[in-house]
Amino acid sequence: MNISIIGSGYVGLVSGACFAELGNQVICADNDAKKISDLKQGIVPIYEPGLEELIVDNLKNKRLKFTSSIKEAVRASEVIFIAVGTPALENGEADLTGIENVARSIAQNMDGYRLIVEKSTVPVETCAWIKKTIAIYIKKKHKFDVVSNPEFLREGSAINDFNHPDRIVLGLETLKAKQIMTNLYQPLNAPILITNIKSAELIKHASNAFLATKISFINAIARICDKVGADVKEVAQGMGLDNRIGRHFLQAGIGYGGSCFPKDLEAFITIAEKLGYDFGILKAVRNTNQEQKIFVLQKIKDALWIIRGKTIAVLGLAFKPDTDDLRNSPSIDLINALIQEGAKIKVYDPKAMEKAAKILKHVVFCKDAYLAAEGADCLIIATEWNEFKELDFIKLKKKLKRALIVDGRNIYDPKLLMDLGFTYLGVGRGNG
Repeated sequence: MNISIIGSGYVGLVSGACFAELGNQVICADNDAKKISDLKQGIVPIYEPGLEELIVDNLKNKRLKFTSSIKEAVRASEVIFIAVGTPALENGEADLTGIENVARSIAQNMDGYRLIVEKSTVPVETCAWIKKTIAIYIKKKHKFDVVSNPEFLREGSAINDFNHPDRIVLGLETLKAKQIMTNLYQPLNAPILITNIKSAELIKHASNAFLATKISFINAIARICDKVGADVKEVAQGMGLDNRIGRHFLQAGIGYGGSCFPKDLEAFITIAEKLGYDFGILKAVRNTNQEQKIFVLQKIKDALWIIRGKTIAVLGLAFKPDTDDLRNSPSIDLINALIQEGAKIKVYDPKAMEKAAKILKHVVFCKDAYLAAEGADCLIIATEWNEFKELDFIKLKKKLKRALIVDGRNIYDPKLLMDLGFTYLGVGRGNG
């Protein structure tokens, strides 16, 4: 098929590259001319395992191209995905300015039937507004359909998630739209759920809100574990073996971050308020996530007594492993809080150092974990990169001024480290 994707951010690039790999002709459009120029040369602005290789290969095989012209993208394709950003406004609502602008541009450049697919995470009823906007600005009475097709891509495993989805959700109104979309996704051989448009729009927000709830719940359990001497990893394992609960997203730590959970939670709370419903559960989820960062900060303060003047090494800057995404990263929040307390901060992350240098001030960026640890009074694990799970603890202990590890992601065996002479503090490991 001939496909255009408007918006060459995270979702747009991954979706575009993967659709091209399936044999479609794909045009990715974006109004950032510098980004488009780089992408034409195979320079990818984000780190996602396998993405650069996929883009370069499909550019070479002429299945994928990039443009800064929406007109070119609209004229070249029957199926047009909208994948522009929907950042949060100060009141928690999603900013849909980009969605409206794209809808208007599509309408003004249509020269025949088009299937417009809303891929960005948006509030319920957004597709109805897209439909109205196109109807207002369309120059000729060309027929069109609007579909809601929410994405469920996890940073760090997005290509695998695209190719092996748990489900494909299609909110649509016509048989023609159903035929086109099911044919497009048929090569993936995945379960396809056909719903009405509003149900599809709600599924994405409901899914992310529920996953955030699981994380905040297990973090609250971790607080109880520390008070009574239980181990949250054992508690989570016992819970997760129940098929009604499942083991995923039951990892206690310093809280969730990223571009989706915080933003989508706020948006869903706001959507509910506008509909006249007080979504108290989600407000508690949000509050628990904020409190978790304070909880871990207090652990560090309790262990060091005085923070001011102490050197603290932080391993991990990205909000999760296998990405360089720093948006709403708990690690960044923790570092800024420690700087305010007067600490000297040394950091290392396998992929996020370049981006972090633009937003973090008064920190020392180190080439590896051992240089970060050298002379430090405390070592914090803030992101669970596999690289950090394989550290040489004997070497690490020699580098540290004080053998204190605050394991903010519970990646280590407490007994192993304590037997080696470390003071180990996890999150909900029953040790304070």
